[in-house]
Amino acid sequence: MPVVPRYAEIDQQGVVFNGHYLTWFDEACTAFFDHIGVAYPDLIATGLDFQVVHSEIDYAASVRWRDDVRVAVHCERVGSTSFTLGFAVSRQDAGGGKQTAVTGRNVYVVVSTSDWAKRAIPDWLRSALTAG
Repeated sequence: MPVVPRYAEIDQQGVVFNGHYLTWFDEACTAFFDHIGVAYPDLIATGLDFQVVHSEIDYAASVRWRDDVRVAVHCERVGSTSFTLGFAVSRQDAGGGKQTAVTGRNVYVVVSTSDWAKRAIPDWLRSALTAG
């Protein structure tokens, strides 16, 4: 998923403020679900949703205003009620190569939209996550 850091996302140190990476991860998660054939409105229509229960962010390099950035997503793990998505934020360096600047992961729990209680990951969703 391409991202162009906006001026409003930059902090006083001249780099992307750390909280914005979680927003990028959320947007990349939605794009990943579209990519694997699970549109978010369709998921909600089944009576299921998912919630973030754990996040990690590791920084290796700075991302600055107007950098050419990509957020890659992959499914790291699928459990009985939860799944983990890994994220890699890369930017083009001065020499034209890619540099991984930030990595992270979110753990999501599948829940019912009626009572927000945990639910087992249905087979069709498990298949989509593991095939993606």
